Amino acid sequence: MQLQKAQRHQVKLRLGLSGASGFGKSYSALLLAYGITEDWTKIAVIDTENNSASLYSHLGNFNVVSLSEPYSPERYIQAIRLCEKEKQEVIIIDSISHEWQGKGGCLHLHEQLGGKFSDWASLTPRHQSFIDAILSSNCHIITTVRKKMDYSMDRDSNGKTRVIKHGLKDITRDGFSYELTVDFELINENHMAKATKDRTGLFMDKPEIIITESVGKMLVQWCNQGISIEEAKLEIAECKSIEGLRLLYQKYSGLRKELNDTILNRRLEIENLKSVVVEQNEIIHPNKISQNGINR
Repeated sequence: MQLQKAQRHQVKLRLGLSGASGFGKSYSALLLAYGITEDWTKIAVIDTENNSASLYSHLGNFNVVSLSEPYSPERYIQAIRLCEKEKQEVIIIDSISHEWQGKGGCLHLHEQLGGKFSDWASLTPRHQSFIDAILSSNCHIITTVRKKMDYSMDRDSNGKTRVIKHGLKDITRDGFSYELTVDFELINENHMAKATKDRTGLFMDKPEIIITESVGKMLVQWCNQGISIEEAKLEIAECKSIEGLRLLYQKYSGLRKELNDTILNRRLEIENLKSVVVEQNEIIHPNKISQNGINR
């Protein structure tokens, strides 16, 4: 544990679009994606909405992965991995609501297990794996979420029960928006949006906007500021010693989650290379090997 100076690192965007049906989530997500990458062929839509993404094929030559039931967390993860394998730059998951409430989704699976609170012990890790797949992806990811009206039964001062309307609620597990870079809520059929969570500071407490390509461009400019993950990975790949890897681990402490696998793989490569050198020297110069390794 140690104090370090705060550093800004380049990140991949995790964007959310929520709204009622017909408010333009899919269309807005596509415009956002194009603003980020400016290349339709580098955009993939994981479509759970009966191929609705194809209705916007006139916008550009983007790619579609049709995802039908069962909407299990594992099938979503499989679709994300497919998009990553195909070198897509932006993945749109339209929508994540099915993973929670759709047939084969978490709530449906919970009901099949018996519906007891204890049944979440086996389901929560599966849902978390889905969230982790989004957060750890090397692509920019845009998620859309359906909304429903949320009500509760409360008692007034006279003891009478009445229905209280609390507004629209995201159809996904509570807390997902905390993981996002920016969470936009589409508030009407005119596609007007407001930021309900914003780590960039670009949109919070600002007037409502219509999401266009320019919004995507603003976001990608923001996320490209700071230390590049790709540059860090290149520096790790060129490192020749275990001690050097330790120093890089400290240098990029703010990116440890993103770089952990890269550092571990490079460490294995260095250790394997050392083993090969020792074996070769044992064959060529068997008398020059001590118990502690190669005599210099």
